[in-house]
Amino acid sequence: MDYAIDRSGPVLVTGATGFVAGWIIRRLLEEGVTVHATVRDPGDAGRLRHLNALPRAHGAELRFFGADLLGNGSFAEAMAGCGVVFHTASPFTSTVKDPERELIEPALLGTRNVLNQARKTDSVRRVVLTSSCAAIYTDAADCADAPGGILTEAIWNATASLEHQPYSLSKTLAEAEAWKLAEGAHFRLVALNPCLIMGPAIGGRPTSESFSIMERVGKGDFRFGAPRLGLGFVDVRDVAEAHLAAAFLPDAEGRNIVAAHDADLLSALMTLQPKYGRAFRLPTRAAPKFLLWLLAPRLGLTRKFVSRNVDVPWRADNGKGRRELGLTYRPLQDTMQDMFQYMIDQGYFQARI
Repeated sequence: MDYAIDRSGPVLVTGATGFVAGWIIRRLLEEGVTVHATVRDPGDAGRLRHLNALPRAHGAELRFFGADLLGNGSFAEAMAGCGVVFHTASPFTSTVKDPERELIEPALLGTRNVLNQARKTDSVRRVVLTSSCAAIYTDAADCADAPGGILTEAIWNATASLEHQPYSLSKTLAEAEAWKLAEGAHFRLVALNPCLIMGPAIGGRPTSESFSIMERVGKGDFRFGAPRLGLGFVDVRDVAEAHLAAAFLPDAEGRNIVAAHDADLLSALMTLQPKYGRAFRLPTRAAPKFLLWLLAPRLGLTRKFVSRNVDVPWRADNGKGRRELGLTYRPLQDTMQDMFQYMIDQGYFQARI
């Protein structure tokens, strides 16, 4: 879908060193848009090297600003003069000791601080929130409770807790807070709800859970079998395009599911076989659910998670994003193979032969 990109002023991208943010920044610079990018330490040249190396169209600049998700007023300088705010900053990990401190607080307070600052910044016309399908569901089993057995934007996650899937809880609370703060504001809020985001990074080593999963795959941890874990998959490059559409399409609004493929973990990993199956110890069969259930505590999982997600189909309706944002999606095999090759090139793992 065609849309006009406003190059008259800067835009803000929070969490600039993140997996999704990197691709958003790359696309904006390619389009000639000046980007204000918030990071924890703008003086950390090594951590920002891959962003500074990005190509940019004539007139586009990349400016870094220090900001703390938990700091009230921390985004004021970076947001000044910006017409669009892309709020991507939020932790994505399943290995936490204190979910309240490590997930809930940065997601909720960060969103509150960014939206409150947007309310104080007259230049802001649009805020694009990187939410998640996790704000719609907790477990694949929730699909069965949805109307028609399929997730839609009308559904809100009502099953996550600090004890079960706290990441999903963090995304749900953060998005709900954003909609609350957008009521009566002078800007429009558009939320994007992507499923599991895969694909290559623009550089460096992202801390996204997606890379943790694929690193285990490349090192052979799933050689004896991978679970048929019901998931949706989408390419990070397609997610970045969704952000630009949400920012610059005049009629973009509401929540938008960004999901390319209703699949499961094993079927996604099987797309690696044609290109990498001989050189790496990749999974070729399903890990039995009963065995995963028995071993769950030793694997860092809960038996509730196994029961509600393994061998359970995942389905979501991506029609709104296709119709209203013009979203299109690349094949799953391209996404998975491009990501795997990127990780080989970055030295995450090596071929066995």
